[in-house]
Amino acid sequence: MAATATVADTTKMRLLERKSSLASLAEYAAEARRGEGRLVLVAGEAGVGKSALVERFQRDLPEARWSWGACDGLFTPRPLGPLFDLADQLGGPLLELCRAGAGREELFRGLLREVGDPGVLDVVVMEDVHWADEATLDLLSFLGRRLRGTALLLVATYRDDGLAAADPLRLALGDLASQRSTRRIGLAPLSAEAVRVLAGGSEADASALHRLTGGNPFYVTEVVQAGMHEVPGSARDAVLARAARLSGAAREVLDVAALTGTRVESRLLESVTPCLAPAVDELLACGLVVGDGEWLRFRHEIARLAVEGAVPAHRGRAIHGLVLAALGSLGCDDDARMAFHAEAAGDAAAVLRHAPAAARRAAWLASHREAAAQFRRALRFAAEADATTLAELCEGLADEAALLDQWQDAAEACERALMEWRKAGDRLREGDALRRLSRIMWNMCHGEVAAAEDAVSVLEPLGPGVELAWAYATFANQRMLRYELDAAEGLALRAQALAERLGATDVLSDALNTQAACAGVRGGEWEGGMRRALEIALAGRHQDQAGRAFTNLAALHNGRRQFAEAERYLTEGIAYCAEHDLTTYVTCLRSEESTIMERTGRWEESLAISAGILATVGRSPSNRLCTVRRVGSVLARRGEPGVWEHLDEAAVLADRTGEPQQIVPVRLTRAEAYWLEGKAGEARREAELAHDVAARSDAWDRGAVAVWLLRTGSLRVPQGEFPEPYRLELDGDLAEAARAWTELGCRYDAALALSSAAGEPELRDALRILTGLGAFPAARIVRQGLRRLGVRSLPAGPRAATREHPSGLTRREREVLALVCAQHTNAEIAAKLFISVKTVGHHVSAILAKLGAPSRNAAVGQAVRLGLADA
Repeated sequence: MAATATVADTTKMRLLERKSSLASLAEYAAEARRGEGRLVLVAGEAGVGKSALVERFQRDLPEARWSWGACDGLFTPRPLGPLFDLADQLGGPLLELCRAGAGREELFRGLLREVGDPGVLDVVVMEDVHWADEATLDLLSFLGRRLRGTALLLVATYRDDGLAAADPLRLALGDLASQRSTRRIGLAPLSAEAVRVLAGGSEADASALHRLTGGNPFYVTEVVQAGMHEVPGSARDAVLARAARLSGAAREVLDVAALTGTRVESRLLESVTPCLAPAVDELLACGLVVGDGEWLRFRHEIARLAVEGAVPAHRGRAIHGLVLAALGSLGCDDDARMAFHAEAAGDAAAVLRHAPAAARRAAWLASHREAAAQFRRALRFAAEADATTLAELCEGLADEAALLDQWQDAAEACERALMEWRKAGDRLREGDALRRLSRIMWNMCHGEVAAAEDAVSVLEPLGPGVELAWAYATFANQRMLRYELDAAEGLALRAQALAERLGATDVLSDALNTQAACAGVRGGEWEGGMRRALEIALAGRHQDQAGRAFTNLAALHNGRRQFAEAERYLTEGIAYCAEHDLTTYVTCLRSEESTIMERTGRWEESLAISAGILATVGRSPSNRLCTVRRVGSVLARRGEPGVWEHLDEAAVLADRTGEPQQIVPVRLTRAEAYWLEGKAGEARREAELAHDVAARSDAWDRGAVAVWLLRTGSLRVPQGEFPEPYRLELDGDLAEAARAWTELGCRYDAALALSSAAGEPELRDALRILTGLGAFPAARIVRQGLRRLGVRSLPAGPRAATREHPSGLTRREREVLALVCAQHTNAEIAAKLFISVKTVGHHVSAILAKLGAPSRNAAVGQAVRLGLADA
C-alpha cells in the first residue's frame, strides 16, 4: 500500500488534502457509468500517494468491477505486462488469447471486449506507466480512443518528476491529452499543516520534517514509522532504519523479495528462502510489504529500491541465481524476467537462452525498445559465442535500432554482423547483411549505393531466394531516390517477380512502392500502385512496409500541393505508426505534416512540430535534414535569427546524400534566404547549384528551380514542362500565377509571384499577404518596389523587437504557456486561441523542449522562476 498511513494504524489509510481528487474520480466514474468512458491520468512525484488515492477510491466504489495491472521498473519489462496481469484477473477469452501468443491487435481488442460492456462499470487501473513498454503505451492510446459508449473508467498512474524530453511516455501523454475522454489529476506534496497532522505523536520536529521531505507523504510516513528522533537525509535511510529492526529470517525474505520485483509470488519465496510463517508475519507487521492474495507486494517502489541497494553485490548474485533456478522449476514462461535474473546472476548460457527469445517476443508485440534492450543484453554475454550466434544477435539489434531511429547503433551492429557472417563463410547471410547495411547508410545520409550493389553481386550467383528479392528491392529503392528511374524500375520488376514466385509479400509491397514512386517522379499515375503496396503491407502485417507506404502516399501528394489528400494519409499513417512503435516513420510523417504547414503559411505550427523532432535525441540524419531545412526556411521568411546555422547543416547533409530530391529544396531555400537578405549574387549561385542537379527531378522541383533562376537574375534558361503556377509565373502572367497558388493554399508563393509585378495593385496585394503572414523581409522588398513606383502612402512595417525572448519562445508559444500556467487543458487552450487541439499539443511539446521541462507542471514551475508565467 502507498505511504499515507497514520502513525497509529497502517491498515486504515488516512488521506490528507485529497478530497478534491477523490471527488474528481467520483465524477469521472459517474460519467463512465452513463456510457461516457473516461481515461484518468493520475500524476505526481514518487511517494506522493498515487496508489493510495486509487486504493481509497476503490473502497469508496465497491459496486464496480476492479482490475489492476502494473508496470515493473526492476528489469526490461515483458511487453504488455499490465495486460497479462489483467488477463489473469479477468480470465475468459482474453486469458486464452494471452496463452495462445496472440498478436497485439488481437490482445488489445480482446481486453476492450472484456471491459467494454456498458451494463457494468469497469474500473481498470494501470499503475506506474512511467515504466511502461511501448506496447503498453500503445494499449493506453488504443483504449483512450475507444472509450465512447463504454462504461469503463481507465486509471493510469505515473511519475511526472523525471521524464526526459524524449521519453516515450511524454510523447504518449501528448496524444492522450488530446482525446475528449481524457482527464488529469495532479497530486501535489502535502502542506506543512498536513505533515504536522501526519506526524502527530512523533518526536520528530514537524517543521523540519516538512522542510526536508518537501511534504512527500511516503518520506514523512517512513520517518515517523521508523521511530526516528531526527529527520534522516533521505527516504532510503528511513526505510533501512525500519528494516534494521527485523529478525535475520525476516530480513532474508525481504532481501530476496527486493531483488525479485515490486510483487513476488509466495511460492517463489518458499522455493528460495526458508520463508517460515513467523518471518512473513513479521514482514507484514513492519509495513514495508503487504499481502496481495498469493503475492507479497512492497508498499512502495522507493522501499524496494532502498532494500535492494543495501544487499551486497556478491550476495545479490547468489540470490538471483537461486531465483532463476526457482522460476525455471516453477515453469516460468516470461523470458524477459528470466533474462533479467540470468544477467544479474552472471549466467551467460541462461542469458543467451532467454534474452533473444524475449527480444523476438517484444518485436512481435511492437515493443521495439524492449526488443533492442534484450538484444543488447544478449550481446553483453556473447563473447564466447560462435560467429553465427553473434551475427544473428547483431542483425536483430540492427533491425530494432533502425525502427527506433537509432541509426548509428544500427550501423555498428550491422557492420559487426557482416564481419561475423564473412567469418562464418555464409555468403547468403553476408549478402543479406550488405542489403541491410545499405539501407542504414542511406538513412545516415551516406548516399553511396555500393553496399546495395554488392549485395546483389553476392546473392545473384546463389540463385533465387527471398534474400535476393530483398536485395533487388533495396537497390531499386536507392536508385529511385537518386532519380535513376530506368534502373530503379528494372530492379523493382525483378524484385516483384521473385517475390510473387516465393510468396514474399513484404518484398512485393516494397517493390511496388518503389515502382509507384518512380511513376510519380515521371508525372504518371502512381497512387493506385502505392495504395496496392499499402494494402499488401497491412494485410501481411508488414509494419515497416506499411510505414513506408503511408509516408510516400503523404509525401507525393504533399509534393503536388494536394494537401487535403496528404493530410488524410498523415492522419491514418501517424496513428498506425504510433500504435506499432515505428519511431522512424512517425518522424517522417510528422516532418511531412510540418512541411504542409510551411507551404500553407502555418509557420508557428510548422516550427512547433520541427522543434519536437529536433529535440528528440538520436534522430536519423535523413529526418534531421528535412527538419533543419524547414526551420531555416521559416526563420528566413520571418526575419528571425538562426537561419544559417540550420541551412548550413542542411547543405552539408543534402550534399552527402547525392540525391536531387534532397539537394534541390535545400539549395532553393538557401537561394531564397540570400534573396531576402538582398544578396543577389549568393542567391543566384544557390539557384544555379540547384539547377545543376535538377534535370532528373520531378516537375514541381524543376518548376521551383526555374522560377528562382528567373527571380535571382540568372542567365540560365531551364527547359521542360512545369506545373501551372510555375508556368504562369515564367510566362509573366503573375496575377494568374498568384490565383493558382492561392487556390492550392500557398499564400506565400502567391505573394512572391505578385512581388515581381510592375503595377501598384498587385504589389499592394503582395504586401497585404506578406504582412499578414509575418513575412517581413519579403514585405520589405515589396515596399521598396512600391516606393520605386512613387507610392508614398504605405502601412508601417513592424517595429524590431526590443529583445529576443529569453527562452526562444515564439509569440504563439508564449500565449500557450500563459494558458498552461493558468491550468487550462489542451482543449480549453484550443478553444481560446481558435486553433486545433493537435496544434496545441505541438506547441506544448515545443515549449517543454525549449524550457527543458519534463512535464507541464515542471514547465509551469520553470515559467514562474524565469518570470514567464505572464509572458
